[in-house]
Amino acid sequence: MKYDRIDAQLWAHNRQRFSARMMDNSIAIFNSNDEVPRSADSYHTWRQNPDLLHLTGIDQERTILVLAPNHPNEKMREVLFIRRSNKHLAIWEGHKFTVEEAREVSGIQNVKYSDQFEDILPAMLFMVDNCYLNMNEHGRMSSNVPDKDIRFAREMKNTYPLHHFHRAAPIMHDIRAIKHDIEIDLMQTAVNITGKAFDRVMKFVKPGVFEYEVEAEIVHEFLRSRANGTAYDSIVASGNNANVLHYVDNNQECKDGDLLLMDFGANYANYAADLSRTIPVNGRFTDRQRAVYNAVLRVMRQATDMLRPGTLIEQYHKEVGKMMEGELIDLGLLNKDEVAKQNPASPLYKKYFMHGTSHFLGIDVHDVGNRRKPIEAGMVFTCEPGLYIPEEGFGIRIENDILVTNDKPIDLMDVAGVPIEAEHIEEVMNAAKLVS
Repeated sequence: MKYDRIDAQLWAHNRQRFSARMMDNSIAIFNSNDEVPRSADSYHTWRQNPDLLHLTGIDQERTILVLAPNHPNEKMREVLFIRRSNKHLAIWEGHKFTVEEAREVSGIQNVKYSDQFEDILPAMLFMVDNCYLNMNEHGRMSSNVPDKDIRFAREMKNTYPLHHFHRAAPIMHDIRAIKHDIEIDLMQTAVNITGKAFDRVMKFVKPGVFEYEVEAEIVHEFLRSRANGTAYDSIVASGNNANVLHYVDNNQECKDGDLLLMDFGANYANYAADLSRTIPVNGRFTDRQRAVYNAVLRVMRQATDMLRPGTLIEQYHKEVGKMMEGELIDLGLLNKDEVAKQNPASPLYKKYFMHGTSHFLGIDVHDVGNRRKPIEAGMVFTCEPGLYIPEEGFGIRIENDILVTNDKPIDLMDVAGVPIEAEHIEEVMNAAKLVS
């Protein structure tokens, strides 16, 4: 791990919150993610199952957690299974958690080896009627790949057909959405690192550099700052490339007069930051670029202020759309009379602003949460309006990470001092040119 050890009270707190939501006479089982083959004898980069991580802090493959809060034997109420190491494994893959280390990291005292799981599980299941199983449930995910959770669920239902099986995901979505103070600190660190990378690229970008060179500067700053790496594939989109929302080719030259839209975030201790900024390649916005930039910034600031307890997310998105509609009229991109006659189900602003404004942020960049419930204090959202104008050859998105509190929202990017005003960005870029 590149990051410092996290206080085990976080994981104990998370387990307590999950256990409190379980039915009586139940257990819950969480598996680590598969090690996925890539080709030949190599594997894709492994990442821990976020739900298991959220409950244990164990960032290691072949880990299993069993929670049985009503078990008559107190030692069996939390059982952690870890991979058993040996001399061969230590030589080829390095150090694995010892039992004592796993106890210290997770706060779970009953630590066994994963090869003991199948011997211990039947006796635990004999004591209960209900079993919670975990799945990667997300409104934006549909996969035909039978991952570890799917295979395990099928095996369990086949082996124990008289038990009642329940979804762990709805509980996990609720508890992961409300961040502990320790999680907020970790996310602030991820944001701080992301801000350092943005400062670096502002001073680096000039006409003639390539998008991939900018990406390299971002990754360099992440790794030297102890980040795990990127929270997602970085978008470095110059000129009209910015009008491709998930552009990740990052292979074109940044040209004089173009804007450069960047969307990137550090992953620190498995927690994500998510930043979008749009800067002028030559260090100066044109009058038109500045007008569009400031329109997006005004919408972002108004939208940020709406991220308060009690707000309904779907209604919030509609209200932000109306804000952007007004800006588009002022920019001459929409006609006021045509807007008045538009089909409400297909608002005209979506031609230029076709995505949502905010999503949950946490261990995953598109983190889990219940979009039908009102926003609560402790949630973290992105706020990322944008305008995409292919006919003018540029797109602009501005994105910060917002902590919801019982008072006004806290902008984590603002706390980190990340520039956002067009004038501030120009100032940093042109000061760098004078130095060089």
